[in-house]
Amino acid sequence: MLLLAIDTCGPSGSVALGRLTGSSPAELLAQKALEGRTYSATLVSGVEELLTGQGIRLADIGCIVVVNGPGSFTGVRVGLSAAKGLAEGTGIPLIAVSRLAVLARKAGVLCAALDAHRHEIFLRVSDENQQVRELLAGESDLAQISAPSAIAICDDAAPILLSRAWPAAGRVQVDAPTAADALSFAAPDIRAGNFADTVLLDGHYLRRSDAEIFGNKVEKS
Repeated sequence: MLLLAIDTCGPSGSVALGRLTGSSPAELLAQKALEGRTYSATLVSGVEELLTGQGIRLADIGCIVVVNGPGSFTGVRVGLSAAKGLAEGTGIPLIAVSRLAVLARKAGVLCAALDAHRHEIFLRVSDENQQVRELLAGESDLAQISAPSAIAICDDAAPILLSRAWPAAGRVQVDAPTAADALSFAAPDIRAGNFADTVLLDGHYLRRSDAEIFGNKVEKS
């Protein structure tokens, strides 16, 4: 099965092509980087260039994997809209994955943190029963959560907040996750047929948009 992955959640993004055969790990065929802040103008052309470069048609793709957040609100929305449009227009199954989950898997740990700006982080944590939750957290929120033994990071800002709130937690620094990492992470769900309902699928934002936040403030004032 040929796979297409899209990740536009971070400061830079990527699209990737892979192949899933039997029980083997997903094989990466090609990956193309996308410059941040230009996703709406470059994503579709990037997918087209990736497919053309490998001599693959969109109709040959067996599953689309999209990273649906958390991250840049605009980036999440652009990537998810494109993935849903491609899936709905062709009938290709779609799977959505969390960027935090992909990051944790890449680092080989259960927990992960991403810079959310505004002195907050997007956080993936696991309790003593390995029950996982993902949330938006500031320093006061972290004070109410037991620090993990190890947490994955991939940027420069998240460690600053973590070092103040959880000084004893080990930090595992890795490169930012890419669409190729998402392909690898999604392989078990693809094999199991755990596909998303494209009609109901939404972004994994964890934070409301600026329009919602500041719009509510204006209404209240």
